[in-house]
Amino acid sequence: MAKSKKGDDKVYYAPWEKAFDQIMLPFEEFVHRQSTSSLLLMASALLALIWANSGYAESYHHFTHMKVGFSIGGMGLEKTLHHWVNDGWMALFFLLVGLELKREVMVGELSDLRQAILPIIAAIGGMIFPALLYLLAVPGGAMAKGWGIPMATDIAFAIGALALLGTRAPKTLITFLVALAIIDDLGAVIVIAVAYTDTVIWEALFAGGGLLAVLIAMNRVGVRTPLPYFVVGWFLWLALLKSGVHATLAGVLTALTIPARSKYDPAMFSQRLKDLTSRYKASLKPGEDIMVNSELQGVVQCLENGIHRVESPLQRLEHGLHIPVTFVIIPFFALINAGVPIEWSALGSLLQSPVTFAVILGLVLGKFIGIVGSCWVALRFGIGQLPSNTSFAQIAGVGLLSGIGFTMSIFIAELAFPGQPQLLLMAKTGILIASLLAGVGGYFWLYIAGKPKG
Repeated sequence: MAKSKKGDDKVYYAPWEKAFDQIMLPFEEFVHRQSTSSLLLMASALLALIWANSGYAESYHHFTHMKVGFSIGGMGLEKTLHHWVNDGWMALFFLLVGLELKREVMVGELSDLRQAILPIIAAIGGMIFPALLYLLAVPGGAMAKGWGIPMATDIAFAIGALALLGTRAPKTLITFLVALAIIDDLGAVIVIAVAYTDTVIWEALFAGGGLLAVLIAMNRVGVRTPLPYFVVGWFLWLALLKSGVHATLAGVLTALTIPARSKYDPAMFSQRLKDLTSRYKASLKPGEDIMVNSELQGVVQCLENGIHRVESPLQRLEHGLHIPVTFVIIPFFALINAGVPIEWSALGSLLQSPVTFAVILGLVLGKFIGIVGSCWVALRFGIGQLPSNTSFAQIAGVGLLSGIGFTMSIFIAELAFPGQPQLLLMAKTGILIASLLAGVGGYFWLYIAGKPKG
């Protein structure tokens, strides 16, 4: 036992705990910075590029295509690591996206139509124009299937770039970008469901519909523990995987059924907290360990249960998923998918390919024209309003920054060109170049347009 700074309370420290805390404190501060996720994502993409273009390129190919599976009795499932990440792990990413979308619609920036209308219009314009420019730039045929690639915005990279601007980017501008990106993600989910599902096995799809009905019923009867939703959501993922509809949609559908209302009203919990505090003090016996004080254990358990009831399951699950998704799943997705082999001798012809050019055109120019143009028209007709403390020039900078497609664009490219490695290579090359141009261009645009607040 060791005394705290107050000298009266006693705090227990494990033998190595203080030394470990000194190591972990800088790490925790790094993890909670807004720019950290984008830096980690960038590092993973660079590692993949270097690995895929080094003397160990063959090992990268073997790593991404390594078979991983499981079997229970006579049933089993085996896929490559590439497929597990894209079809499995990314379902958790879409689960987080769905939770964020539901929260924003209920209590966030999308809950007030007056505040939400401009980012909604911007997101719609930022999806339509890139797709149109892409279709205009390709000759048709198999290449045309990639029209959904430039519609997406990588929220981690875009927000990370804004965070690097510090006081030159007001918080309201970041909020505008978050709202825009969430609507953008919803659009991408719809595109994946509608445009990138070729064949449907209706028996499996009906089974998925039944499982979705179970999730909705769980919400309606008041199931508030996340675990049952995860279990049924896993079976929903399996049903969609078998149906031909992309399995990651199970993440969004599950998220929309997670309860978003608190069991306890905050004022009620405040009173309950006072009652429990009084009971705690009455049960406390100086020098006695809580392990031998059953009454004190009961009070502490009631306090824990109360905390879970005043916090909504959606809020708790979103908070719990943030670190594993942001710091494990998305960087690993980048490592698996961003390893584009670059043949410098063929780079010129690759850059001239219609798919590469169309992706760059759509992400950089299409996003900019779509977002800026739609906002200008909306404001011209008195629809919506600029976020407070922002200028239209900063909205234009966000329009350029939104051309960072990366994660979602690569994901859609994998769906658009299955079994067509050359077209996929063209698309990924275009995504990487466009994301670099949009990121650097948007950063410097906003740096010039923004005024640091003292």
